[in-house]
Amino acid sequence: MLKTSERLELLGNGVRVIVSDLFHFSTDTILLADFSGADRAKTAVDLGTGCGTIPLLWARENRATKIAAVEIQPECCSMARRSVELNKIDNIEVINADLTELRGVLPFGYFDLVSCNPPYKLTGSGITNPAKEKLLARHEATCTIEDITLSAKNLLQFGGRFCLCQRPERLTDVLFAMRKNDLEPKRLRFVQQRPDKAPKLFLVEGRRGGKSGGLIVEPTLFIEENGDFSAEMKKIYGSYKEGHYE
Repeated sequence: MLKTSERLELLGNGVRVIVSDLFHFSTDTILLADFSGADRAKTAVDLGTGCGTIPLLWARENRATKIAAVEIQPECCSMARRSVELNKIDNIEVINADLTELRGVLPFGYFDLVSCNPPYKLTGSGITNPAKEKLLARHEATCTIEDITLSAKNLLQFGGRFCLCQRPERLTDVLFAMRKNDLEPKRLRFVQQRPDKAPKLFLVEGRRGGKSGGLIVEPTLFIEENGDFSAEMKKIYGSYKEGHYE
């Protein structure tokens, strides 16, 4: 089941995920899975799923949801499929595909929920990692915010929800792309390590075909308080408390 470079990490409620030094997850992943509220969805897609952590967290909370996990990198897909098998979960389908080429792969206009934890950096910005796997994970080398929002629009039924996390410096890009692709922003939440630090992340939800306006900015989520995880972070982690904020 496990290759030499791989290991298991606990996600709580007996669910485990296969990770490696190249393919793993961060606290951002945990926060997006929680923010998306998959317990309210019957059909869901995670775009750029990596090793499959978000679908596994969704299935941990709601086994009734039909879940598709889309990933372009074959090695990630292998890890995600083996994690699904390991956990004996029967409602997750792992799909090795480019999220810009999903016509005929997944039904359009069908899903209640689409999520994406995308590459945070524009291609050509910052230091480019020489490892192809990390380049794809961190830089918009194969997809852009525009690509992601267009794909989400195509997959969602009217009224369906799109949830994404990104760095604050990309906020304008994200909101513009969402509205351009008929995903009206309705919820926005910033994440800070501590009250004295600037936000390092935001979480946003848009509605397919939603009426313009009405964006709700939710209270800031603080990772730490008094040198420990905040009460809300402890609640989000639940039985999984081994993550760290990056």
